Amino acid sequence: MSFLIVLAALCFLMLVAYRGYSVILFAPVAALGAVLLTDPSLVAPMFTGLFMDKMVGFLKLYFPVFLLGAVFGKVIELSGFSKAIVQATIRVVGAQRAMLSIVLVCALLTYGGVSLFVVVFAVYPFAAELFRQSNIPKRLIPGTIALGAFTFTMDALPGTPQIQNIIPTTFFGTDTWAAPVLGTLGGVFILLVGLSYLDWRRRVAARSGEGYGDAATLVNEPAAFAGGKLANPLIAILPLLVVGVANKLLTLGIQAHYGDSTSFVPAVIGNPAPVVQEVSKLAAIWAVEGALLAGIACVLLFAWKPVKASFSEGSKSAISGALLAGMNTASEYGFGAVIAALPGFLVVANALGSIPNPLVNEAVTVTALAGITGSASGGMSIALAAMADTFIANANAAGIPMEVLHRVAAMASGGMDTLPHNGAVITLLAVTGLTHRQAYKDIFAITCIKTLAVFVVIGLFYGVGWV
Repeated sequence: MSFLIVLAALCFLMLVAYRGYSVILFAPVAALGAVLLTDPSLVAPMFTGLFMDKMVGFLKLYFPVFLLGAVFGKVIELSGFSKAIVQATIRVVGAQRAMLSIVLVCALLTYGGVSLFVVVFAVYPFAAELFRQSNIPKRLIPGTIALGAFTFTMDALPGTPQIQNIIPTTFFGTDTWAAPVLGTLGGVFILLVGLSYLDWRRRVAARSGEGYGDAATLVNEPAAFAGGKLANPLIAILPLLVVGVANKLLTLGIQAHYGDSTSFVPAVIGNPAPVVQEVSKLAAIWAVEGALLAGIACVLLFAWKPVKASFSEGSKSAISGALLAGMNTASEYGFGAVIAALPGFLVVANALGSIPNPLVNEAVTVTALAGITGSASGGMSIALAAMADTFIANANAAGIPMEVLHRVAAMASGGMDTLPHNGAVITLLAVTGLTHRQAYKDIFAITCIKTLAVFVVIGLFYGVGWV
C-alpha cells in the first residue's frame, strides 16, 4: 500500500503538469496527499519541516542564478546579438541545420560549466530567431534544447563539470574524467540518434506545411530587434564566451581565495555569532553568478543604446520568468524530498536492489529514483547514499572498475529524470511559452534515447571491455 501511495502521488503530479496546471500549487498537494494517506499526523510537520525547508533552501541557493540567467537572456535578445548570431549561423551551416546549431551552442555552454537552467534562458532567444527564419515549428525548440543541454554534455562526456558528473566521485573515489571511452561513445550515440530523431520530426512538419507558428497565438516570443544595424557576429557571440570562460576562472579562483570556508561578523549591536559560509559547497554557484554578471556587462558594453531603450519593460518580463521558473523547480524539489522520506520510497529502492547484474542494477535504480523524485542529482544522491556500498561490493566481485560504475550512475541519472514533473522540463516549457501538450512528446523521445544510451554503454563494456 505504501508503494501504491507513492506511485499515485507521482502519477497525479505528472498528470496535472502535463495538463498545464501549476506545479507550484499541485506539488505540495501531491506530496502532502501522500503523507496524509501514510500518516495523517505528519502532514503539518512534513510540510514545514521538509517540503518548505527544501523549497526555500533551493530558492536561497539558486534563485539568483535563475534571475541573472533570465536577465542575461533578455539583454542578448534586446541587443540584437541573438539575431546577428542566427544570421551568421544560417550563412555558415545553412537553414536546414538550425537544430544542429542550437544543440552545439547548448552543448558548448553546458560543457563549459554553465548551469542547465542558465542555458535555457540564454539560448532561447537564439533558438526562436533561428527557428523562425528557418520556418521550423516552435514546438520543436524544447526538444532541441533538451538534447543539447540535458543529455550528453550533462553526464556522458568525460570531464563535464555538471553536478551529475561530480556526485559519483565522492562515492567511488573517481574523478570527472572517469571511463572516457565509454562516456564519449555514449555521448556520440545520444547526439547522433537525437539529431536523427529531431530532423525526422522537422521533415514531417515540413511535408505537412507546418511553419514556425501563428504569431498571434505564440507566447513568450522574443522582442523584435529595433536598434538598426546588427552587431558583428564575433562581437555578438563574445558574451557567451565571456560567461563560459569567467565561470571556469571563477570556479578555480574563488576556492583558492577563500579556502574551504569563510566567516564574517555582522556589524550590529551586541555580540552576534559569526556567519560561516562553506565555500566548497557554494563556489560553483558563486562562479556562475559572477560569470553571468560579466556576460551582462559585456552585452551592455557593446550594445548600451539598444538595450537601454527597452530594458525597463524587458527586465520586468525577465524577472517574471525567473520567478515562475524558480518557484516551479523549487516546488518540485520539495515534492521529491517528501516522497523520498515516505516508506513507499524505501519499498521501491529495496525492490530495485534485487536485480542481479551489478551495472544494470545500478542503472535501473538510479534512473528510477531520478524519475520518481523528478531530479537527476536528487535521485542519484539518494540511490548512491543508500546503495553505493552494495554497488561497489558487487562490482568488485565481478571485476568491474569503479570508473564504469561512475559513468553508468552519472548517465542513468539523466535518463528518466525528465518526466513531465521534472523542474528543468517545466522551466524549459515556461521560458519557451509552450505547454506539455505542445512540446513534451519530443522531450520524452530524447529522454528515451538518453536512457537507452546507458544500456548501450553497459553492452559495450561487457562486449569489448572498453573503459
